[in-house]
Amino acid sequence: AAEAGLAMLRAGGSAVDAAIAAQMVLGLVEPQSSGLGGGAVLLHYDAAARRVTSWDGRETAPAAAPPGLFLDKDGQPMRFYDAVLGGRSVGVPGTLRMLEAVHRLHGRLPWAALFAPAIRLASEGFTVSPRLAAAIAENAEKLRRQPAARSYFLGPGQLPPQAGTTLANPALAETLRAVAAGGADALLRGPIAADIAATVRTDPNPGLMTTDDLAAYQARQRPPVCGPYRGHIVCGMGPPSSGGITVLAILGLLAHFDMPHLDPAGADAAFLLAEAERLAYADRNLYLADTDFVPAPLAGLIDPSYLTARAQLIDRDHAIAAPRAGNPDWSLPMAGPAGTPAGAAGGLPGAPAPDQPEHGTSHLSIIDAAGDAVAMTTTVEDAFGSRLLVHGFVLNNELTDFSFRPEIDGRPVANRVQGGKRPRSSMAPTLVFAADGSLEAVVGSPGGGRIIGFVAQTLVRLLDWGQDPRSAVAGPRIQTLGGAVELEAGTPAADLAPALAARGERTEILSVASGLQVLRLCRAGPQGGADPLREGVA
Repeated sequence: AAEAGLAMLRAGGSAVDAAIAAQMVLGLVEPQSSGLGGGAVLLHYDAAARRVTSWDGRETAPAAAPPGLFLDKDGQPMRFYDAVLGGRSVGVPGTLRMLEAVHRLHGRLPWAALFAPAIRLASEGFTVSPRLAAAIAENAEKLRRQPAARSYFLGPGQLPPQAGTTLANPALAETLRAVAAGGADALLRGPIAADIAATVRTDPNPGLMTTDDLAAYQARQRPPVCGPYRGHIVCGMGPPSSGGITVLAILGLLAHFDMPHLDPAGADAAFLLAEAERLAYADRNLYLADTDFVPAPLAGLIDPSYLTARAQLIDRDHAIAAPRAGNPDWSLPMAGPAGTPAGAAGGLPGAPAPDQPEHGTSHLSIIDAAGDAVAMTTTVEDAFGSRLLVHGFVLNNELTDFSFRPEIDGRPVANRVQGGKRPRSSMAPTLVFAADGSLEAVVGSPGGGRIIGFVAQTLVRLLDWGQDPRSAVAGPRIQTLGGAVELEAGTPAADLAPALAARGERTEILSVASGLQVLRLCRAGPQGGADPLREGVA
């Protein structure tokens, strides 16, 4: 996928052209993570105009989806995989419509040319990577339940392919040819759309998607969210992603501490990072959702005076027992779609709700010869999404990113299911600018709710400790989703558990791969780093 993107740059293409070519190949060679049947969010930097725009290609709930979509007959939340597997969990895919819209503005190469590498690989076959082979083997039982997925991923013998074998996807090649010729309409209108809707609705665990839902999908250009950190400007993605706001909140809290002079491998730095994340997650879990449906105090959550007050809750020697959401200023303006206040569409946030697990996401960081940049995070949510395969591509299970409970203690949950709504995401594509306004870094990661911590920790490593991208992405992971502090097994981070526990932190030691992708512009030239625990390259 990286080679496909690079080929577009060498042909004179833009960062957007490279992103499209890479995404099409990713959908083939890493179908457990992203593809035509999923969603994505994207930040774009136009160097000539010195302008950042953000694009929302997040999936939407079918118009008929009720708040209790994931409640069982007794009114209790369904078990996760009872909800995931099949049509119930599938949201209207948005990646392709978003990429089409961005290409119209920032593409340099013809649309059809961007699909050539993926069409060739899908037709002739590609080499199954160790990670894909392992993912198919791990999910073999779930893939066997769906005839199309079983046929493609497991073959006649119903056995997972071995790493190094060749796998072709002629059905996807045909789909890509149709999209190359007809654009996103070839996917979201006509025969392919009819087959998507039929597959979703006739599954034993049926969903409610219609061809009207697919035809009506629109990508949204939304205002980016930006804030200062150590003399830099950091820009991210706003709702329906919680990533940008929460990363900025974490950094805004850490700005009150002398992070640059702390030992990057020490317990003090780990403790402050964890406490800042726990406070920011408390706000995120209560307030953030799709602001077309639920208002949110976006500017208030990253207001310097608010974060100063929140930072006073951090005691260097004692963990906060149970961080609670704060009371940000709702009156501070932050422009939403069409220049209206974000969240103008009624309904107050209610009780916080936890995230569901996620295993199916990837990230692209790209800078082209003109200095334009793309940070794009792309997903099908769980590994292989819903496990439904249509015309050679996987359909997402993105609706399980909504809260399964529409109410908690009689109060509506901000991230509850609603028809046409986009589920809350943690995707955090990020652009960093120097004090003079020049682009400095492009950062992002997969990882579900952990994306926010992965990106925040990487920015601290880059901006506070001056680490190069390779060191920043390969360093030991320390993050929290608001509860236990997760320390990466087999690394020096795990050795910090006793010191953190002595300050009252609950810790867990676990294996974790981020999938971080980082580019940084330096005087000596560009530098890049990809998480060595995944298969990306810079």
